[in-house]
Amino acid sequence: MSLITVEERESMTHVFYASAVGSLMYAMICIRPDLSQAVSLVSRYMHNPDRGHWEVVKCTLRYIKGTIDVDLVFEKNSIGKHKCIRCVDFDYVRDLDKHRSITGYVFTLA
Repeated sequence: MSLITVEERESMTHVFYASAVGSLMYAMICIRPDLSQAVSLVSRYMHNPDRGHWEVVKCTLRYIKGTIDVDLVFEKNSIGKHKCIRCVDFDYVRDLDKHRSITGYVFTLA
């Protein structure tokens, strides 16, 4: 997914792609770990982004705006016992650029 024409490359020079991705990284590290997969994908194209990559960044920013009031809360259940459920998923097909595996983990506590 690289730019094909000179016009596309010139139009992307006016877009603050690196600044937007840097802001997403800051949010991911400080308060939004749910953004880590999206930020990982868009940060791969910092040197040569195209319109598709910029659309993904804008979609991620809209996601943040829509989920601004969602919190991650850990509470003790009424019995007092903690139950931990673990789920793991991996995929070898979706990374079309480098053909590496993508792994995701979900842990539910209590």
